[in-house]
Amino acid sequence: MGRRHTRGGTVTVVGNGPVGQTTALLLARWGIPVTLLDARAERDPIGSKAICQQRDVLEVWDAIGVGRQLADEGVTWGCARTFHRDHELFAQTFVDRGISSFPPFVNISQARTEELLDERIAATSSIDVRWGYEATSVDQNETGVTITCRTGSGEETVTSDFAVVAVGSRGSAIRRQLGVTFDGRSFDDKFLICDIAADIPGWADERRFYFDPEWNPGRQVLIHPCPDSTFRIDWQVPGEYDLEAEEKSGALDARIRKIIGDTDYRIVWKSVYRFHSRVANRMRVDRVLLAGDAAHIVSPFGARGLNSGVADAENAAWKLAFVLRGWADESLLETYHTERHAAAVENIAVTTATMDFLVPQSEDQHRHRCDVLTAAVTDPQARAQVDSGRLAEPFWYVESPLTTIDPERLFAGRPERGCTPAAAPGILVPDTPVTLSGSAGTRLRDIARHGILLLVGDGVDVDEIRSAALAAVHTPIRLVRLSEIDSTGVLTAAVDAKPGEVWVIRPDAYIAAVTDTVDELVSALHRITEPVVAVITSVPAAPDPDRVVAAAVRAEVSVEG
Repeated sequence: MGRRHTRGGTVTVVGNGPVGQTTALLLARWGIPVTLLDARAERDPIGSKAICQQRDVLEVWDAIGVGRQLADEGVTWGCARTFHRDHELFAQTFVDRGISSFPPFVNISQARTEELLDERIAATSSIDVRWGYEATSVDQNETGVTITCRTGSGEETVTSDFAVVAVGSRGSAIRRQLGVTFDGRSFDDKFLICDIAADIPGWADERRFYFDPEWNPGRQVLIHPCPDSTFRIDWQVPGEYDLEAEEKSGALDARIRKIIGDTDYRIVWKSVYRFHSRVANRMRVDRVLLAGDAAHIVSPFGARGLNSGVADAENAAWKLAFVLRGWADESLLETYHTERHAAAVENIAVTTATMDFLVPQSEDQHRHRCDVLTAAVTDPQARAQVDSGRLAEPFWYVESPLTTIDPERLFAGRPERGCTPAAAPGILVPDTPVTLSGSAGTRLRDIARHGILLLVGDGVDVDEIRSAALAAVHTPIRLVRLSEIDSTGVLTAAVDAKPGEVWVIRPDAYIAAVTDTVDELVSALHRITEPVVAVITSVPAAPDPDRVVAAAVRAEVSVEG
């Protein structure tokens, strides 16, 4: 057994963007004081930026009080249409294995998301926000982390037990200090992004992706609806594209008019990006965790940037809280790297495949793209090969050291677009309405996010399970009978639960185990709180980015009872 902390402790979060904000609020929810630093003097609420928020991420934000408002204010869409020139190839919808109270996707500007998170932070006394604190060095030892900051009045240091670095793509200096590499590739083509306020009937509730439209021949256009009759339009443009010159010549107006016609419009925000595909080779270095774009950058086709960053935040927050509250061994933090690095590798593989289809890197890729798009107009099999971006979805921790494999419920691999895997260890538990004594309108994932949840079948001795669980671990545990919270049977059917089973749900609503004996239950609880992992004490060389594969990175672990 490794090191455990006494009750208490603090965390410094470096970077006050949405990933840092979410991390701070989730830590505060667990009772952990946070110092939140940002190099900027104040918030810069300009541009839509990361607009597309996925259902499971909204549920994370709901746990800190902003998910419902974001869903209500944002534009809901449940259909993603893909076109080749003027032919619609397919319309993707999304399957919910449970009955979530959130839509598949909501579009809302990053600025508004940050504003709502700021309001929650302002109401949280345990979060100390410090603007104008530029982290220049990160030092750590066996007892804590010291962040040295450049401020307007000189140099200051901030100390804490642990730190989470969520500084976005500006994390190169800190990564170098930690000995972390950030290998990958950059794409030659750029993307022009414009937020346009206009009245365009019929486009307000769906995502549209166009391959080779007549108004951007040889390249792509992506259109997203946003609140207040605003549309986000992304054009793929050549690497030498000059936005300023196009504005002066009137060509930008002509570009927009080719899409929207004579409709009146106003440009709310515009920018040009060159996209990158990079991942840190380590997301945990002793007491410092890297999250969000500081740890991984992907192209935006699929909306996997901020959505995966929020998943980093939740994974980091509950594990740091469990360690700092003395509920888990410090080795639990190594599983942050194991799980979230595997998720980053998956996202890199998915988005790189998309970019290779959008922007072919060789003659063979270009020929394949042309053949597929031409055939897809009439051939359903060819449509399955069209890659306009596999939209954000949770990562599946089926190979995590925290997961107890169930031979009866094995992961069948990445599902079809828009689908979710069957309930099994390593998969997010389907969300459904549940009924608890004295409460109404409760959701399963909401009650799961307060500790370890045990869902018990009618054929299980509750007293025996309760005694065994309380003796095994010191974490917050909630034990409920499935039949008592699932009067309609929807949840039981969604997970295909059997009467003699106990479902062990982690604090981030992932299924850790499905057991039918007390010994298996105790073993599963120990896996969560005392994971036996090969903790890496030095930073290894990064893998060849061209050989990154879609499968999750297998942790070198040895887990016993």
